[in-house]
Amino acid sequence: MDRPLVADLHDRLTRMPRLMQIVIGPRQVGKTTIAQAVGRRWKGPVRYASADALPAPGREWIETHWALARSEASQGPTLLILDEVQKIHAWSDTVKALWDEELSRAIPSEALPLRVVLVGSSALLLSRGATESLAGRFFMNRCPHWSYDECRAAFGWNLDQWIYFGGYPGAAALIGDEGEWRTYITDSLIETVIGRDVLALQTVNKPALLRQLFGLASRFPAQILSYNKMLGQLQDAGNTTTLAHYLRLLETAFLLSGLERFSAGHARSRGSSPKLVFWNNGLVSAMGTQSFRQIRSEPDLWGRLVENAVGAHLLNHLQSLPYEITYWRHHRHEVDYVIRSGRHLWVIEVKSGRQRAAPGLQVFLSEHARSRALVVGPGGMELEEFFVTDPGKILT
Repeated sequence: MDRPLVADLHDRLTRMPRLMQIVIGPRQVGKTTIAQAVGRRWKGPVRYASADALPAPGREWIETHWALARSEASQGPTLLILDEVQKIHAWSDTVKALWDEELSRAIPSEALPLRVVLVGSSALLLSRGATESLAGRFFMNRCPHWSYDECRAAFGWNLDQWIYFGGYPGAAALIGDEGEWRTYITDSLIETVIGRDVLALQTVNKPALLRQLFGLASRFPAQILSYNKMLGQLQDAGNTTTLAHYLRLLETAFLLSGLERFSAGHARSRGSSPKLVFWNNGLVSAMGTQSFRQIRSEPDLWGRLVENAVGAHLLNHLQSLPYEITYWRHHRHEVDYVIRSGRHLWVIEVKSGRQRAAPGLQVFLSEHARSRALVVGPGGMELEEFFVTDPGKILT
């Protein structure tokens, strides 16, 4: 099953010949498959290379494959796909020099004979390199975790299955044996991402602490947890600055975000107790011990998964700069998510059967008269409808 990005990426390569295309997103969601599917559609030579299996490739790796692709350009527009490019030290400087050379060679009124797709799994390294060195030379294509709509079409899942298992396509065939499914997610996904995309590529002084933080967070999905409480439950925790830094690193690998508290004056209240939201519910379920049936029968636990799934849907589809995703809490009043986009302010309340002690939504609306409310769940937009809809089309 081709994800929608296949057609979009192929179209942009054709329409935007003077821009490189960057594909960024989590591991194991199909970025390589998308790039290779575009390659099969491409009418001309295609060269694909991945740095993922190499120990520590240098700039010569990029230069070699670039030269080989350029040599084939006489046969027609050539497509060069460089996968996991963020593993290359100073990759963006090398790409910038090579791309600028291509632009200088080309006749201004003609398309470039070489088209380039860069694929990566680290938001921090890929985005930083692109913005620092490649300004004005690329178009960013974001590849999110699989949505409910995609899993329903590809695997025949119902909504409850997607909310629990989360939608990693490579693990879909294993859900009949939850033990095997859980082992696959923890070993092949979580540990691989933390090891390759966080610890191997970032400065982490306490790797054990980062892993402990991830494990602790998995017990509190869609919950607000103070840094002091985290410190009390972690060994050798260091300080709150360290924990906040590690949360940001986990976010760059599309694993876990610590949402900040909404502040009307500054949009976000930095240093506030974060609300822990996982980008894929499978990460939460795999780290736990309770089965799908057990979780589904406990309204409070299931409600947390539903609320996290709503947050994950927002994070996966509202990644660009115009959107800020936060939560709001004042004394005993709380609302699940607050979205700011330009002049628009939306507040989202998730209904999943759990009882709420305080009318936080009404309090927020009374304090922010221009905000708009969206209730997701019974009495509002049905969960199934919400999860098959791009939230960017709702929050306008």
